[in-house]
Amino acid sequence: MLINVKRIKARYVIGALIVLPFSFWYVATPVVHVHYSKEGVDELRLIWNTEHNIHKERMLPGESTFETGHIFPSDKFFMMFDWWSGTKLRRCIDITPKWGGAIDIYLDANGHIDTSKTPPEVISRLKRCEGDSDPFRP
Repeated sequence: MLINVKRIKARYVIGALIVLPFSFWYVATPVVHVHYSKEGVDELRLIWNTEHNIHKERMLPGESTFETGHIFPSDKFFMMFDWWSGTKLRRCIDITPKWGGAIDIYLDANGHIDTSKTPPEVISRLKRCEGDSDPFRP
């Protein structure tokens, strides 16, 4: 009977050694969500640039997008989010993601950052990109 108990314990230890790193990676990876208001009228085009890993998307009113950061970012780590609608709006923010959690950024119907829905601790993690207009105001 002792042999079976040892095998069962070994299986649990091996299973934990396999599952724990993936669980840590899933929980610790910083995630940034951007939500566009349902009242928006324009389609937004956007670019995520996470340390030169670039991808482009489109977002309709009521939709959301997200990007993941790095668990152990280097000193040169950056995350930028550019968005625009035709010729009316062009904005860019530099984001410092929250390690081990998600942050939510809300855009209003005009495509500006909605400071009434976006928490102050999230706004403190956002910076205007150099040479860009204020993403919080029209």
